[in-house]
Amino acid sequence: MRILAIETSCDETGVAIVEGTKTPEGFRFALLGAAALNSQAALHAEYGGVFPNLAKREHEKNLPIMLEQALTQSSKETPLSVRNHLSELGIDAIAVTQGPGLEPALWTGIEFAQKLAKEKNLPLLLTNHMEGHLLSSLVQSGKLENVTLPVLALLISGGHTEFDVMREWFHYEVIGQTLDDAVGEAYDKVARMLGLPYPGGPEISKLADISRASQKLLPKRSSDLPRPSSDELRARPFSPEIFVSLPRPMLHTKNCDFSFSGLKTAVLYAIRDIKATSSRAKESPLTPEEKKAFAREFEDAVGDVFVAKTRRALEETGARSFVIGGGVAANRYLRERLYTLIQDEFPDVTFYLPELSITGDNAVMIAEAALARALSGINDAPKENEEVRAYSNRFSILAPK
Repeated sequence: MRILAIETSCDETGVAIVEGTKTPEGFRFALLGAAALNSQAALHAEYGGVFPNLAKREHEKNLPIMLEQALTQSSKETPLSVRNHLSELGIDAIAVTQGPGLEPALWTGIEFAQKLAKEKNLPLLLTNHMEGHLLSSLVQSGKLENVTLPVLALLISGGHTEFDVMREWFHYEVIGQTLDDAVGEAYDKVARMLGLPYPGGPEISKLADISRASQKLLPKRSSDLPRPSSDELRARPFSPEIFVSLPRPMLHTKNCDFSFSGLKTAVLYAIRDIKATSSRAKESPLTPEEKKAFAREFEDAVGDVFVAKTRRALEETGARSFVIGGGVAANRYLRERLYTLIQDEFPDVTFYLPELSITGDNAVMIAEAALARALSGINDAPKENEEVRAYSNRFSILAPK
């Protein structure tokens, strides 16, 4: 079966053609040609985040271009019209992201896919963005095979932070989620406080890695050790070697939920305290060494929380497989922390680390999720006369079809 997939949930415009087959062990996928993907990150940088109407406009402009690129790359023949391309390539269905995401951006992709499906008389498969992240992260070298259930998934992105358990294929239970900010959103907001460019996640990680490599700061301390109080910090003269102390929100709560709003606020207050200690003006920028200290401590705090919550989630669910997915799953430090946890404490659990190319939003993951469901006999096409809806970020992987 061959699916042409469209992804426009946020600020990436993606189109891909993927072929899938069902095997006794699971599924196999093959990307036909190369996936077409356009990022709008540079355009949204001046806003410090994604501006929905700008994202919608760019999707409208980019979708026809991305479609033609995907079709041309998938065909060995001389480029033909879109209509002939679809017939030549034997496309069986059109899949499109229904949500969660930014509604203006989602609607652009849905309307484009609806028109294309109607013109070619092809089924329109409405696909969940988070399910795309989860299932594509389980794919290894084009194979989604021999996965032992239950699967615990930690989905971490700019819009979501949640634990999902799959005890049966395509049936999910959310057992923990952020109560406020998603982790990717927290990275971006803290980066803005530090005067770093958007997107902030890679910039914070870069500075944190430099700090760890330089060994100029105190070693990372266990969250169980006492940390200096705010009064103690204010009493110290500031130096580049000062230990920046941030909380580990909900580290010891007896659930699998997260909260990053308080961590973000703690960064704001700590920056204020450091500037007050050094008698600088409030608007004065942090020094490069201070930015490294904050970046490292913030990322250490996130890592400590993820390790503690993943440990609890694995113990509570008895999961046999663990996977991370979403844009923040590309973070090298967090990948290493979770890999070490599984190796040291859960050696019987299989850890699926997604390829870096699949962690961000893309159409390949939408195609693979749609194919896995369709090949399993699930019909995700809207019923006759059914109103197609776009589901915003308030919906998780359990969003209704």
